[in-house]
Amino acid sequence: MIARQGRLAAAAGATLAVLSYIAGATAHAAEPAAEGAPAVSASLTGSWYAMRDQEDFGIAIGAIDVGSLRIETRHNYEARHATSVLVGWRFSGGDTIAWEMTPLIGALAGSTRGAIAGIEASVAYRAVDLYVEAEYVEETGGQGNSYFYAWTELAFRPVEWLRVGVVGQRTRVVDADRDVQPGVFGQVEIGKATIGVYAFNPDAASRYTIVSLGLSF
Repeated sequence: MIARQGRLAAAAGATLAVLSYIAGATAHAAEPAAEGAPAVSASLTGSWYAMRDQEDFGIAIGAIDVGSLRIETRHNYEARHATSVLVGWRFSGGDTIAWEMTPLIGALAGSTRGAIAGIEASVAYRAVDLYVEAEYVEETGGQGNSYFYAWTELAFRPVEWLRVGVVGQRTRVVDADRDVQPGVFGQVEIGKATIGVYAFNPDAASRYTIVSLGLSF
C-alpha cells in the first residue's frame, strides 16, 4: 500500500511539474499580440484515469500555439513515466464544413524512448464534429516495441456549452483485452475551462473512467 501511494505521489509530482513548466512558458500568452505579430494561445489539460482492475494514473498535456506553429508536451500519454515533446504546423479552412489539421513530429523520453510522427485533425458541420489524434512511435535503444496510437471522438452539441458523443482509443497506457477500446463521453464548457467525463469499455469487466479538466489561455 505504501509503495502504491509512493508511485501515485511520484506520478502526480511529475504531472504537476509538466503543467508548471508549460504554465510558466505561457505566462504572456493572454497578453494582446503586437500589431503584425502572430497570435499566441495556450492550453493545459489534466486527465485522471480511474481504473477498475489496475493502478490509477494521470496524464498531463500542455500546448502553445504561435500563429500556425504548435509546440506540445505530454506526460504519461504514450507510455507511463514517459514524457514527449512535439512540434507541428496547423492547417485549416472551410466555412460550412470547417476543418483543421496539425501534423506533428517529436521525441519521447523516460521509461520509453523514441521518435514520434503524428497528426491532430478535426472536421465540423453545424452541431456535429469529428476529432482524431493519431501517432506512430518508433522506439529506440533496442527496445523494439514500436506501436500505433489513436484517439477518436464523434460528437454532437445540443447546446453551445455541452458536447456529447462516442469515443474510441488504441493505447498502451491501459492494459485491456480489447485492442480498440470504445466508450461514451460528455464535456461541459464553462468560460475557458472544459470538464469532461469518459466511460470506456462500459460493458466489460475492464471498464474505466477518465475525468479531465482543460484550460485555455
